[in-house]
Amino acid sequence: MAKAKLSPRQQEILKFISRFSEEHQYPPTIREIGEAVGISSTSVVNYNLDKLAEAGYIVRTKRMSRGVRLAEATRNSAGEVVRVPVAGFIFASNPVMVGDTAQTDADEYIDLTRGLVKDSGELYALRVKGDSMIDAMVNDGDIVIMKKTDRVHNGEMAAIWLTDRNETTLKYFYQEGNRIRLQPANPSMEPIYVDNPAQVQIQGKVMLVMRQLS
Repeated sequence: MAKAKLSPRQQEILKFISRFSEEHQYPPTIREIGEAVGISSTSVVNYNLDKLAEAGYIVRTKRMSRGVRLAEATRNSAGEVVRVPVAGFIFASNPVMVGDTAQTDADEYIDLTRGLVKDSGELYALRVKGDSMIDAMVNDGDIVIMKKTDRVHNGEMAAIWLTDRNETTLKYFYQEGNRIRLQPANPSMEPIYVDNPAQVQIQGKVMLVMRQLS
């Protein structure tokens, strides 16, 4: 398989095709792909599918409504199943008290193929409540697959515990000198500034968003 660098949008499309095909045993339509990754134009979806085909990640049969399938090498690399525990909820909103965070069944898991989550670190899943990250295609009811870590780079989406308030939130993380900025992806919401970095504890970073389609 070609090693062409994929754009974030193309990565999301490839992940959706893999997940959909695994769940339904048949590939998605162009319209289903667009709805899943937030693209309204079928021509834009087609452009990105052509790029994935050129790079060797997928095979297309353009005269079929479900004429997209993963290339053999892509399927082989994605075949291993990873069982991810659902740990509870994360609030994509104003920070919410830790005690207000409902927990899910301790025996609930999500099975993903390794091609969707290539990282070998400790993974867990959280259900999203709120709409502060909607412009990052993370909506209320979606599931985020997290890698457990206490460090993230600027611009990465993270689950964050504000220790002085005992509150949690899902935001983009930025360290700006001695100040931390927690940035929502919703133009109607203001960023959160924390002057004492010791009060910001990273609980994990987002590796994958599983969108819940209506």
